[in-house]
Amino acid sequence: MLNEIKWPEGYLPGTTDNFASNEIIVKGITAKDVFDNLIDTSIWTSYYENASDIVFHNTKGTILQADTKFAFKTFGFPIEAEVIEFEAPHDDQPGRLAWHGWAEGDADHRLDVIHAWLLEDLSEGRVRILTQESQKGKPAKDLFNTKPDTMNEGHQDWIKGLAQTVLASKKN
Repeated sequence: MLNEIKWPEGYLPGTTDNFASNEIIVKGITAKDVFDNLIDTSIWTSYYENASDIVFHNTKGTILQADTKFAFKTFGFPIEAEVIEFEAPHDDQPGRLAWHGWAEGDADHRLDVIHAWLLEDLSEGRVRILTQESQKGKPAKDLFNTKPDTMNEGHQDWIKGLAQTVLASKKN
């Protein structure tokens, strides 16, 4: 049985204005490998074109940790964010990372999201990389109606780029 994202109250998928879900399963890397690369924001832009201008507010360096407050640009939005779940994979438990993100503005421009990651070791040397984002606000409603689905396509690029980065580091 596969694990699920833990959603804070008010962000349960199906109850918000938009929801993106992306998943891949890759052989030859572990949840720990993926987690260690995911929390290192200094390499995000090397494998994901929708992230830029990453700035940390309350911690030094470029490594996400519990309660990190940071900002970045993604999908054209300047996002303020705070890590709300941080659990490295251990024993048989999956890795979990989530941040609350928001773009300030009036009712037409305010965006409020939870972006969550679940990294789970599977049998036969495989890892499951799942990322989901639950969004509220008019920009989220607009994203729901976009064709092609830029949010799901962008996040699929993110997880594929992350997996490829980890696989390439294993070859070195």
